[in-house]
Amino acid sequence: MMAHVKASERRGQLVAAARAVLSRDGVSGATLRAVAAEAKVPLGTLHYVFPSKELLITAVISDVTDEVSAVFSAAETDAGLDHAIRHGLDVYWRRLVVNDPQLALMRHELFVYALRTPGLEDQARWQIESYTRIVAEWIQKAASNAGEVCAVPFDTLARVLVGSVMGIVVQYLSDHDRARSQRDLHAVTEMLIRLAAVHPAPRTARD
Repeated sequence: MMAHVKASERRGQLVAAARAVLSRDGVSGATLRAVAAEAKVPLGTLHYVFPSKELLITAVISDVTDEVSAVFSAAETDAGLDHAIRHGLDVYWRRLVVNDPQLALMRHELFVYALRTPGLEDQARWQIESYTRIVAEWIQKAASNAGEVCAVPFDTLARVLVGSVMGIVVQYLSDHDRARSQRDLHAVTEMLIRLAAVHPAPRTARD
């Protein structure tokens, strides 16, 4: 007889198992049966929490998005926007790409799977919108903390950042050329800093 586990704990356990299977075997290999085996629970238990693969995939997408959010939320925002971009992208690259390429591949595969699966298209859009919102809030906080103004809207800078980094991630996953990808990331970082063209916020009459 299985010990009782709180619903929230069981859900987290199953999402973690799904992530492990997805990272190892890809979306095609991530059957509910495989996830149940990874989690060491009866298939019926998995079906009770996640009646379909699509619902499980949606939960995993939300989980990996929270992970990206946590990385940028912890990035330094007290030394100006230029520093924030350099530091944040460096931390993201090390923690969520280079240190775990299979995790990076899983994020990309989930995005493509959602795009191609009827009923999950909104999840693909939500994933990109979430990344953009996370980055926009982070860079806006960095600029505000330093009393800086950005030359372009924060959401524009965020979209360019997300799109550029996703492209470098795909290139890295294709050949695992760490040195070249690091140079490319540096080039994108400097491009974003030039695009932002930060300058001090205008002083008000009260200043």
